[in-house]
Amino acid sequence: MAASDTHPVPASGSRILVVDDDELVLEALRGTLSSFGHEVEAVADPVQALAQLQSQQFSVLMTDQCMPSMTGLEFLSEARRIQPDATRILITAVLNLNTVIDAINKGEIFRFVIKPWLREELLATIQNAVQRYELICSNRTLQASTMAMNERLASLNQELARQVAQVEDQIQQLAPLNKALAQNLQHSVELCVKTLETFYPALGSQARRVYELARAMADELDLSPEERQVLEIAGWLHDIGLVGVPRSLIRKFEEDPDALSDSERTLIEHHPVLGQEVARFVQPLEGVGQIIRAHHERVDGNGYPDGLMGENIPWLARLLTVAVGYAHSIQEPGVTTEFIRHDSGTAYDPEAVRVFLRCLPKVTVTRRQRQIGLDELRPGMVLARGIYTPSGLLLVPDGQKLSEPYIDKLLNHNRVDPIMQSLLVFG
Repeated sequence: MAASDTHPVPASGSRILVVDDDELVLEALRGTLSSFGHEVEAVADPVQALAQLQSQQFSVLMTDQCMPSMTGLEFLSEARRIQPDATRILITAVLNLNTVIDAINKGEIFRFVIKPWLREELLATIQNAVQRYELICSNRTLQASTMAMNERLASLNQELARQVAQVEDQIQQLAPLNKALAQNLQHSVELCVKTLETFYPALGSQARRVYELARAMADELDLSPEERQVLEIAGWLHDIGLVGVPRSLIRKFEEDPDALSDSERTLIEHHPVLGQEVARFVQPLEGVGQIIRAHHERVDGNGYPDGLMGENIPWLARLLTVAVGYAHSIQEPGVTTEFIRHDSGTAYDPEAVRVFLRCLPKVTVTRRQRQIGLDELRPGMVLARGIYTPSGLLLVPDGQKLSEPYIDKLLNHNRVDPIMQSLLVFG
């Protein structure tokens, strides 16, 4: 573990706006953050703070939730419109499900700070928030020179990245590994998968397929409890870095990867690195991030992001790579298995392939799902998830095989009351 994981290093040039109607809290935060090298602007009135956002740029916006003139979520929602790149942090005495949902829908919070806070945790949170802001600014410069990404897709990319960061922060609160943490950690991983499904439903489906295979291989090898947990969590979260990629680009990559431009391919191939960063919440299981980073490496050295070769690739990552290759394939299971056999020794580690082939007959892998548009529905397709109106009325249940009348019904309904959800079908 790097020293910066437990003892934050002061950052220079970071400007932080703190909003709280309690002057004592303002002074406490100003003193703590200023002494650590940050430039702090402390404001008691959120309306005044919004006015300052019009003329001054900030790296981090930190606000209390309970204020008389407006709530912290209302302030951050408006602040997001003015300075979308600034990292937003909510201070609250009580963290409940309604606050989390509002945070995702309104303010898109990066982290929560729970009162009373610990100084080291507060400083680490601020450091991560500043680093995130700086990374966004650097990526914006890089994207401008490599690909003409329009503003809407860039904004969506930032929104979804913040949602995952918010879930990661919740999970990070469950730090020390013990029996109670194991249950909470699994629940938190499920929240990450739900976030994947919300962002791009097919990614959540693929995560479940990879997890099922990873668990079967862990059984086959009788892995230690820690190795098993690392492999299984890496299976759940291997594609979490794709929440930093536009959904249209993910779909293009799934349907025709050869059609990607060099800059688009670079963005896709960076997702294991982003996934490693998000997976840091599983400390002290440091291997999870390492395994996620290496899950697209090849034993012949032609993988990414680091071009590792042979046994330089971690053993658990070699196992995960085979599971990912099988779960993500668009071919029939038998054809996919033959592809994996053929690529043993080049794309895949031969021993990892042998383990996979031994456990495959013993595991029931859920059917592959793919995301389509309403205009792509065809008779014979089977819905992997039910279709609902925005008000929650079920139109077609999951598992329904579509016919022409069903499709006409959906299209007619969409003309009157547009269907907003993503559509998932098997196959």
